Amino acid sequence: MSDAQAADLFRTSFGTDPEGVWEAPGRVNLIGEHVDYQDGLVLPVALPQRTWVAARRRGDERLRVVTTAGEDLVEVNLGEVAPGVPAGWAGYPAGVVWALRQASYPVSGMDLAVHSTVPIGAGLSSSAALEGAVGAAASDLYGLGLLGSDQGRAELAGWCQRAENEIAQAPTGGMDQAAALRAIAGHALLLDCQDQSLQQVPFDLDRYGQALLVIDTRVTHALGDGQYGNRRAACEQAARLLGVRTLREVSDQTLAALRPQPQLRRRARHVVSEIQRVRDAVTALRAEDLAQLGVQMIGSHRSLRDDFEVSCPELDLAVDTCLAQGAWGARMTGGGFGGSAIALVGADAVQATSSAVRRAFVEHGYREPRFFVATAACGARRSR
Repeated sequence: MSDAQAADLFRTSFGTDPEGVWEAPGRVNLIGEHVDYQDGLVLPVALPQRTWVAARRRGDERLRVVTTAGEDLVEVNLGEVAPGVPAGWAGYPAGVVWALRQASYPVSGMDLAVHSTVPIGAGLSSSAALEGAVGAAASDLYGLGLLGSDQGRAELAGWCQRAENEIAQAPTGGMDQAAALRAIAGHALLLDCQDQSLQQVPFDLDRYGQALLVIDTRVTHALGDGQYGNRRAACEQAARLLGVRTLREVSDQTLAALRPQPQLRRRARHVVSEIQRVRDAVTALRAEDLAQLGVQMIGSHRSLRDDFEVSCPELDLAVDTCLAQGAWGARMTGGGFGGSAIALVGADAVQATSSAVRRAFVEHGYREPRFFVATAACGARRSR
């Protein structure tokens, strides 16, 4: 059990038992990419792959974090937490504690031991899983009560997003944290990023003999490397030029005003069309129309590849190979520049599709990808 691995690491590192272990999931986004920071609609699914945090309160202002991933133990005084401090992965848990304190919650020092099965850099929100698990631990240990309602979970997701934006300095939207904290097993999460309202959309492909295949290309990406921020800045610039707060307010016809700036127009066109594809995908899911869902996935990938330019050769090869094998639909998922692709395939075609993608990668001289089937899991909770 992975919660036991976190607890064992805690005992080894800190010489005592944790007060408990908390967990939060990674996520895969069915559709709705690069629109959360433009008040768009997104449709993520929480994954069985999770991050576990064994935690114990301290009697001072120190935060100590250690991970089974082999990194050195990091110790920081909470009063010293600031943008970029601590550097690296420890900025995520430290940022969550910092954000809760900024909200005047009575949170102080903690010892944390982390174990995760969410692949890092694969576009599956390993950072949000870590934030969600730490936030859940802090809420329970300090009696904040944020896990007891969706409203509280939504608030905690907002503080986790602030941690990622301001301390870890990754300019992400709020989709990943919402999936980590607000997901319900067996459902996709239709999140309106304009007001954080949500609808739980049933998502049980087993009923139809289908599966959502995730292909981790093993091309790692880092959202703090500038490319993600550049795309977000382009969207914000396009919105300013069009005289709106966000591109959620823009129609296809309005985009004509950006014709003198073709790159900005392409970036904005992706956002506007992707929001509509989310609506159409939800309609297809509710009508049990997998063919139409596949059409929307294919359109999403083409838009991300051609208009938003965040795909890469490995992602394109994975998508094209899955479609050639008869998948209903396939697309890159996550921030792009590497990471993972997803494909909607028959459950009996998972092995053949995976083998075809593996062969294609070998033929192109790429690293061998990793595969798993995604099922819709629950959000953050206490494990023990």
